[in-house]
Amino acid sequence: MSFSKWLTKRKTAHPQQRKRAKGVGNAAPSWGIIALFILPAFLLYTVFMIWPLAQSFYFSLFEFKGLARGAFVGLRNFRELFTRYPLNEQLPRAFLHNVYFFIGTMLIQNTLGLLFAKLLYAPRWGKRFFQTVYTLPYLISALVVGYLWSLMLNPLFGPINRALKMVGLSALARPWLGDPATALPAIILANAWQWMGFPMLLFAAGLANIGEDLREAARIDGATSWKLFWHIELPLLLPVVGIVTVLTFIGNFNVFGIVWAMGGVNGEPGGATDVLGLVFYRTAFRGGVDAFGLASALAVLMFAFIFGVSMFMVGQFRRWEENLK
Repeated sequence: MSFSKWLTKRKTAHPQQRKRAKGVGNAAPSWGIIALFILPAFLLYTVFMIWPLAQSFYFSLFEFKGLARGAFVGLRNFRELFTRYPLNEQLPRAFLHNVYFFIGTMLIQNTLGLLFAKLLYAPRWGKRFFQTVYTLPYLISALVVGYLWSLMLNPLFGPINRALKMVGLSALARPWLGDPATALPAIILANAWQWMGFPMLLFAAGLANIGEDLREAARIDGATSWKLFWHIELPLLLPVVGIVTVLTFIGNFNVFGIVWAMGGVNGEPGGATDVLGLVFYRTAFRGGVDAFGLASALAVLMFAFIFGVSMFMVGQFRRWEENLK
């Protein structure tokens, strides 16, 4: 039986009459009061988000000599991103690495976040302590986390290789950040470790929002713990899964700090850790006298892609949510 049919059956079997409470708390504020509270955030968003995006699109249509704006060139800067060497080689590779970054982070960070949220949901000793421990890393700067993991992965004195040798797994010890085959996975693991606490908090809030009457009804109908999670809790967590997926996508296609700290500005070794954020940085600050227009064009393309895919994801998750009702 599908989740929607089961839920409909439970509602039919146990109808509840809910009366809307009347009182002062139901009085909606006027539009003037709402606008007054929204205005400061709207101004900040306009100054620090909308205006820079509009400027980037405007600058991308012009030729630059240093910081001096030159002639109008239309879409030439966009075309040169895919035809000028070395950008024509770096951009596809960096884009693919961002895709790997997103997929790897989704599989590791969000799966473990959901697992820990489920394990810590039931009241038990140490719950608050472990929640705090798991959420502390994402409060630390990505640069600091990157440097710490670089030290731990150091092939000469890093504790990870030393621990492998101590337990007889010397064959697995290697220069993790110096090997093109392991450099990007190592950074993905470090990034997932840092941000794992954020989805854990969201999943924990989603689990707490599920009524205990649904769980109890499922148990009465003979559902095991696994069936309870898979057929009841996970479908009801779909809105949270959607939020976590979209935020993970946006964050991983804008990733810069931890990759810069662990792989360097050139995405070493040999470009194996290069991402779009690093390509943008090199284009803007090391790309030559006409780099400003090219960097602006790259920023516009990155925004358009991230915004478009994010909106598609939001719409898709909303359709899935509607199918559950």
